[in-house]
Amino acid sequence: MAVTQALADALRSCGSRGALAGARALHGRLVTVGLASAVFLQNTLLHAYLSCGALSDARRLLRADIKEPNVITHNIMMNGYAKQGSLSDAEELFDRMPRRDVASWNTLMSGYFQARRFLDGLETFVSMHRSGDSLPNAFTFCCVMKSCGALGCRELAPQLLGLFWKFDFWGDPDVETALVDMFVRCGYVDFASRLFSQIERPTIFCRNSMLAGYAKLYGIDHAIEYFEDMAERDVVSWNMMIAALSQSGRVREALGLVVEMHRKGVRLDSTTYTSSLTACARLFSLGWGKQLHAKVIRSLPQIDPYVASALIELYAKCGSFKEAKRVFNSLQDRNSVSWTVLIGGSLQYECFSKSVELFNQMRAELMAIDQFALATLISGCFNRMDLCLGRQLHSLCLKSGHNRAIVVSNSLISLYAKCGDLQNAEFVFSSMSERDIVSWTSMITAYSQIGNIIKAREFFDGMATRNAITWNAMLGAYIQHGAEEDGLKMYSAMLSQKDVTPDWVTYVTLFRGCADIGANKLGDQIIGHTVKAGLILNVSVANAAITMYSKCGRISEAQKLFDLLNGKDVVSWNAMITGYSQHGMGKQAAKTFDDMLSKGAKPDYISYVAVLSGCSHSGLVQEGKLYFDMMTRVHGISPGLEHFSCMVDLLGRAGHLTEAKDLIDKMPMKPTAEVWGALLSACKIHGNDELAELAAKHVFELDSPDSGSYMLLAKIYSDAGKSDDSAQVRKLMRDKGIKKNPGYSWMEVENKVHVFKADDVNHPQVIAIRNKLDELMEKIAHLGYVRTESPRSEIHHSEKLAVAFGIMSLPAWMPIHIMKNLRICGDCHTVIKLISSVTDREFVIRDGVRFHHFKSGSCSCGDYW
Repeated sequence: MAVTQALADALRSCGSRGALAGARALHGRLVTVGLASAVFLQNTLLHAYLSCGALSDARRLLRADIKEPNVITHNIMMNGYAKQGSLSDAEELFDRMPRRDVASWNTLMSGYFQARRFLDGLETFVSMHRSGDSLPNAFTFCCVMKSCGALGCRELAPQLLGLFWKFDFWGDPDVETALVDMFVRCGYVDFASRLFSQIERPTIFCRNSMLAGYAKLYGIDHAIEYFEDMAERDVVSWNMMIAALSQSGRVREALGLVVEMHRKGVRLDSTTYTSSLTACARLFSLGWGKQLHAKVIRSLPQIDPYVASALIELYAKCGSFKEAKRVFNSLQDRNSVSWTVLIGGSLQYECFSKSVELFNQMRAELMAIDQFALATLISGCFNRMDLCLGRQLHSLCLKSGHNRAIVVSNSLISLYAKCGDLQNAEFVFSSMSERDIVSWTSMITAYSQIGNIIKAREFFDGMATRNAITWNAMLGAYIQHGAEEDGLKMYSAMLSQKDVTPDWVTYVTLFRGCADIGANKLGDQIIGHTVKAGLILNVSVANAAITMYSKCGRISEAQKLFDLLNGKDVVSWNAMITGYSQHGMGKQAAKTFDDMLSKGAKPDYISYVAVLSGCSHSGLVQEGKLYFDMMTRVHGISPGLEHFSCMVDLLGRAGHLTEAKDLIDKMPMKPTAEVWGALLSACKIHGNDELAELAAKHVFELDSPDSGSYMLLAKIYSDAGKSDDSAQVRKLMRDKGIKKNPGYSWMEVENKVHVFKADDVNHPQVIAIRNKLDELMEKIAHLGYVRTESPRSEIHHSEKLAVAFGIMSLPAWMPIHIMKNLRICGDCHTVIKLISSVTDREFVIRDGVRFHHFKSGSCSCGDYW
């Protein structure tokens, strides 16, 4: 007995140390002393061989020497197969076992879990329960609950809870932890929290599960609050919070937590360094990253591949590609992750051909193709719109079998969609055996980009589950293509979803839709939603709201929000400057631009378009010239077509027609129809027929499909008494098939948008509206207005009908906001000024160029428009 025990202890020691030679020597000794047939020692030897990784020795022992294996023998062998990755052998052995106990079932379930075959693990548990030959123990419940949590089986979790109570495992810390973790992963965080509160001594793993649940479902702020209240923390707790902060965009806070972690004496591990270095890469903070790199060298015995990959990403993103390559070359064990990160870094900061070269080197060194490296290189083709190489990579995916990988298929869909090959994009999508939300969203985005909203909606409706990104994609598709009302209905449907919460992208998209159609009231409601969600001072949301207020004619509200916003970025300044420009408030636009410079913000291309436009609308010639010169001289921005168009408009409106023409002649690029159109418009204002003909000639040569320039020249000829020339221009329009753009006006009344067009007969209240307009025309006639001899369509222009409807429908104290797709005509401008006087009403009209605020018989433009 003593000899048997001594031999068993020696075999266990060999197994724990991985001493294969010692185990083989002891095997020989068992034969020598005549104990080779003892089942106890045979099982111990079998376990020793498997612990040493000697699967072939274990197989020979089982087949040749163990004549009467028992259930323990089979369990040991099954466990060895599972740990060595030979799960098919474990399954075969399990099926051949004459008798099984609970450990047999547990071993197979554990193997499935380790191999990430979670569904097979759940099915094995069901089979065990039905067989009735073994009752589950604590380990059984741990395995099945982990598999259930990994799959997020919301329906199964409550059933497992029922079995948990039935077998009375409350009080077992491992099962309690697995139970809480399962409900967290299945999305039942509130219920998990209630279970957690009943556990007397929760393990640190259990506490960390709750921390993960709070971060995932309730947001980072809830997670921080829970983290600060935790009675016990380990390095995993800290790492989870650092990763959660970094992933939610609060990268500086994540790095601050790393500092605090170090100060409190918690030892930073590889996961900490990986998350910290990734955070530095997101901030492009090379200084912080180098300090962490130095600490990694001092603290870790060797750099593991994941820390190395984070270092490579840091240096590559910060432009130090040579340093990234140096870290990569120093690695003894290069895995697919480090290769993929280096390829991605090369795509960002070096030439595309270098990335392809690295990809081929990876294939040669690893003798394999990694799905993530493939997806990264396909994304490089996406950015370059290189469909030729993309198709070659697609062929490689098919050859290697990586076309079945979701991440690869998603990249291929995006590539084909961007290159306009929707047929192949849909082929890849339909060939996928498994699709995720990204797959569906990519198809929605692909069809929305070409304006096929119906097809995009078909994919949206075909989704089983949707997240905020998917809803945002469909919402954006509607608003981007002029279906704002459908988009706003989509938002209402989104709010009814229990598992989807609108994010900042949702609100930015909604504000854009409200701005496009001038939906004032709806915009106010959405502002309320952003306040409730705590997103109103998110810079991107606030910028969109400022633009919405500006485009809806509420420049004072835009200014108030702008003043409240901390951490303004260049988009914030541009939004405010553009708002002032659109409202003809050039001096305020210039002042805001100067404030921007004084605060140290650097203007960009758009900033100068905005301020030059403001100068143009207000006749600030000297200021405009100053800014145009400053753009290149101070900020090194080369003027583009938009800047030249603004300057031509500025000079032309102010009567400097020759100077405007000279500026066009000096342009470094070919003038567009917009530039010549600006000069043509100025010629009409100042009655310069000769220059108008020259400008119009250039517009016609550019073959612009816009009818505005043709109508403008015809009007110039008509005003000059050249009716034959005017008729000739109109004939030219007919010959070219160019039709006059119909004028539309719209306004919001009681949450409904009312649309009017010239001589409208479709509005249900058209007779009352026309009667009201005729009444108003009679009133302004007493102020000296003389109705011109014009076609009836001008008498009933769309903005006049909207004005009459607004007076009929809205209370006397409320300003009337009207939107128009074209530039307001001179007669309508005069009429609305006079109507504002006789009715004592305020009108805010946004035409195709700018805003006009009519009040007490005058307009904010000062008739300079």
